[in-house]
Amino acid sequence: MKEYNEKLKEEIGEFREAGHKFVNKEITSAEFKGKSGGMGVYAQRGGKAFMIRLRIPCGILSFSHLKLIHKFAVQFGLERIHLTTRQAIQLHDLDIDSVCDIMETAIDHGLYTRGGGGNYPRNVALSPLSGVDKTEAFDPTPYAQQVNRYVMERIMEYHLPRKLKIAFSNNEADTANCTINDLGFMAVMDQGTPSFKMYLAGGLGNNPAVALPYDELIPPNQVLYHVEAVTRIFAAEGDYENKGKARLRYIPKRMGEEAFMDCYKKHLAQVKESMDLTINVEAAGICKTEVKVQSADIHADSSNLIPQKQAGFYTAVIHPQCGQLPVKALEEIISFLMDKQQDIRLSMTESMYIRNLSREEGEDLLARMREINQVTGIGMSVSCVGVPTCQIGVLESQTLLKEINRALMENNINTDYLPSVSISGCFNSCSRHQVSEIGFAGCKKRISDAPAEAFELHVGGAVEKDKTRMGNCMGALRKEDIPDFMVKLSQVLDTKGMYFMDYLKEYQKEFEDLTKPFLIS
Repeated sequence: MKEYNEKLKEEIGEFREAGHKFVNKEITSAEFKGKSGGMGVYAQRGGKAFMIRLRIPCGILSFSHLKLIHKFAVQFGLERIHLTTRQAIQLHDLDIDSVCDIMETAIDHGLYTRGGGGNYPRNVALSPLSGVDKTEAFDPTPYAQQVNRYVMERIMEYHLPRKLKIAFSNNEADTANCTINDLGFMAVMDQGTPSFKMYLAGGLGNNPAVALPYDELIPPNQVLYHVEAVTRIFAAEGDYENKGKARLRYIPKRMGEEAFMDCYKKHLAQVKESMDLTINVEAAGICKTEVKVQSADIHADSSNLIPQKQAGFYTAVIHPQCGQLPVKALEEIISFLMDKQQDIRLSMTESMYIRNLSREEGEDLLARMREINQVTGIGMSVSCVGVPTCQIGVLESQTLLKEINRALMENNINTDYLPSVSISGCFNSCSRHQVSEIGFAGCKKRISDAPAEAFELHVGGAVEKDKTRMGNCMGALRKEDIPDFMVKLSQVLDTKGMYFMDYLKEYQKEFEDLTKPFLIS
């Protein structure tokens, strides 16, 4: 590990030099991005400030790392940290030297940014309630951790066409999004035996694809063979020339699904012949004891306080608007956890889960977070960082979410029947708007020969075992009209006493009529 860390630090010196050249306009934005992505760093719009993405392995955040991140925020004068849509933490508005200093210090504490962007395996996603969820098939945490460790040990060796995303879900609800990732492992029970249902070559953005289900169940101790096999087929068959078609999902589109699966199985067979990647269950720390669920202890006053399968324990969910957690709130969380057994997980929805609390502790924490915490479906919506931070973003996704919430509050609207919405600042689907009940994607339209800011409306998407589907694109709405659209939709749902998806199924024509006046013709 010491030698590994030294190699990473050697890269930082070269990267620091490249960063200064970029700021001084001695190299182009594209040249810098080619170096920065693999370091987990991106230049923000304008080219003066930078963002750094700290990889939180499988979203499992240690208390020591939480305190270190707080230290960074204070040291560099940040007002907030960003909880991302892939269980990482981003720090924004930094200069290049601050970014490099953070990387060096983080490495000394076992916290890494390498491969946080660029053409590398990204953070391995994991259902945030794994191990405490009453409805889970089994706890996939140790296997996800093994996969994360495996890819991080090789992070400097990969030469892939584009990024590669791996996910582990603890049940068929698929909260880690296995069915829209490049490689997904969904925990299932097969006649009493823990197994993984596996998915391949999914992804969102341009030409999205639901992942292909593999035709065999995977023994948990075999997952590393498939991780190695998927990286091999991606490296061998991926498109290195056309970045727009370089993701894994384009290979079965080109080959055909059957040929892709045959090719994948050939790579898998070669891996099994040449490597021993069987996971040692004992070494992985798999708990074989059954957790007894106390069925009487199921009540919670808030969706932000979730009863666990461990009797008497709860998980408190903290969801700051747009995933932007104020540093003052972070300080309060650290103070609260100081004398407790800390178990912190990050979700795919910009939330922080504090687990293994008593009911009283959970209520205490949520009371402390009342000022910043979102507790309704619409309040717990997801937005990418968007403009003005993201260089490729088209519109301000976070501003739109704030304006929607403001309009609903000012009109005193009952929002109980509104779902969480997903807002992306462009078509890259960082918020996963394409598979959300209601999703918006930023775009530019021409209206009366003048450019206008708009968002495409996607409805009816879902992520779950064998039912994952892309939403239907209804058309585009002017940015400024969307809050009013959401107010009118909420009023209709409240009048009918129906949740959105139930309403959409029963009153499809009525919804289309409601939407039509807002659409840009």
